[in-house]
This record gives sequence, structure tokens and C-alpha cells, in this order.
Amino acid sequence: MKTYTTCFLWFATVVAIGALNVEVCNGTLQGEALRLKFYNGTCPKAETIVKTIVEENAKVNPFLGALLLRMHYHDCFVRGCDGSILLDPTSVTEQVELQAEPNLSLLGFDVIEDIKTEVEKACPQTVSCADIVALAARDGISAPLGRQMWEVPLGRRDGNVSLASEAIANLPSASSNFSTLLNSFSRKGLNLTDLVALSGAHTVGIAHCGVISRRLFNFTGKGDTDPSIDPTYAGFLKTRCSSSSKNILVVEMDPKSATSFDNHYYKNLIERKGLFESDASLISNSSAAQLVNQFQNADAFFVEFAKSMKKMGAMDVLTGTQGEIRKECYQRN
Repeated sequence: MKTYTTCFLWFATVVAIGALNVEVCNGTLQGEALRLKFYNGTCPKAETIVKTIVEENAKVNPFLGALLLRMHYHDCFVRGCDGSILLDPTSVTEQVELQAEPNLSLLGFDVIEDIKTEVEKACPQTVSCADIVALAARDGISAPLGRQMWEVPLGRRDGNVSLASEAIANLPSASSNFSTLLNSFSRKGLNLTDLVALSGAHTVGIAHCGVISRRLFNFTGKGDTDPSIDPTYAGFLKTRCSSSSKNILVVEMDPKSATSFDNHYYKNLIERKGLFESDASLISNSSAAQLVNQFQNADAFFVEFAKSMKKMGAMDVLTGTQGEIRKECYQRN
């Protein structure tokens, strides 16, 4: 069983109709193998089980959607959406994705395990952990809003490989500049619109002060503050993060709206109130800035977020006879 710590989010936190048809870019998008209602014949209660358990937990944890969405992101950006983020090490020498520094603060595994337990009772070794993570992320965001925010095509299989080194190499950093971010997304077959839309997941969740400490207190090594951040907002953050316990204190990623999935994140960017350097970088590029302005319209944001979630959820998926369907999400069969 896993232990759990306090969370921060780099990616915190759709409308898919029919089977996916996703183009291949630099990464490998294999969405054509996924389809809606994949388990209707083999485990018809699967999606209801996921939704029920997530909604019950969301009632007591308003940040659950952000936690589960972040888990899905961090799973998909390493070896694709294959549930490899869930695997525990099998020896003291094995270093799995979950042990990589960007993943040490992930939360929500207890909810995934509860779901898997109930799904296994209903349909033994039928529903993959990768699909459960994808569904739980959607349901966690949707629960507070009272409506399904996007549809999730299914059919992913679980991977057997999980390496901390690959997580470090593939997960975008909160301190990334724009070109680094865009290159990271491009390698996965995602484009500029996907980058700006998926960054909108930062409209929910909280972050450790330690992640932004350098930006606030020692940006160039001279005790200065990142000039790209609004001075008033920087002052507020400094009051929250001035303690010596910087890795314990947390701040909301979207002040006064951190539990609501909306487009307020983009309003923050215009006001130079993006929490991370990666957030601020989106208005340093003219094309990205145009999208930030476009997403001041909530409907425009939701539509593009839907498309980008569809593409991300299809990255390098295992299907058919590839991989396995794990009996327990945290260990290989």
C-alpha cells in the first residue's frame, strides 16, 4: 500500500464523439484503438462504479478533481496513458515513476485503489487501471459542476515498465520557459493549442511554496523576484511563503477559485498572476498569448480543453493484447 503526502500541482488541473481518430505527430497518438462504452459488454457497471466512488470522495475533498487530473497527466506524459504511474517498486534498487521528484507529492492513489477493488468484484481482471485513472480524472473535475465535462474513450491496457528516470526526463517543469515547454509537448504529438489549453488545468489545485521559492526570493541569485510576476501578487505570495518551512506551506494555484474548474487561470495570466514561470511564459510568445486571450471566453476554453484531453489521453496507449489488465493497480500481475 502507498503512503500519501501533501500535494502540489504542475499540471493540476471535451467532447469526444464516437471512436477517436487522432493524427500522429512527433509522438505516437493511437486514439483509433480507443472507443466510447468499451466495457458495455464485458463490465457494464464499470463507469458507474468509478463515478460513484469519485463523487463520494469529492464531497469531503474539494481538491480531489485536481489531484486525479494531475495523476492522469503525469501518467500520460511518461510512456503514454498506461497506468505506470501507479506501480510500486518491487525491490530496494528499483526506482519507479512514483519515486521521481516531480511525482513525490502526487495524491489520490487511495481512491484509485478503492475503485479497482470494487471493479474487480464486479468484473475480475477486465478493466485496466489506466482506464480507471482516465475516468477518475474526468469524474473528479465533473463532480462539483454537476455535469460530465468530457467523454472518455476506453480500451487502454496497463504497462509493465515504470522508471523514475523517464519521469524526470519527460514531465514538464514549473520553471520551464516557453520554448522548453513547447518542445516537451511537441515530442508527445501535442501542439501549441494543446499546450495553452492543457495548462488551463492550473485553474484548480494547490502548490507547495518550495516550487516557487526561487521565483519569489532569489530569481537570478541576487535575492530578487521574477520581474514577470505582478508585484502585488508577488508580495502576497511572499507573505504565504516566507517561513523557513517552504516545502510545507501551500498556496492556491488560482486564488479564490482553486476548487472551481473554470477559465479564471487565463485572466490571471493577463494580469501577470500566473503562479509558475511556466505559466508566465505563455504570454511571452505572441501566438500563445493570442490563445490566452481567446480563452478569456469560457466556452472557447472548454472546447479546446476537450480536444486536447482527447489527444493527450490517446498518447502511446497500449491496446489489444499489449500490456496487461492488472489485478491490483500498484503491482504487476
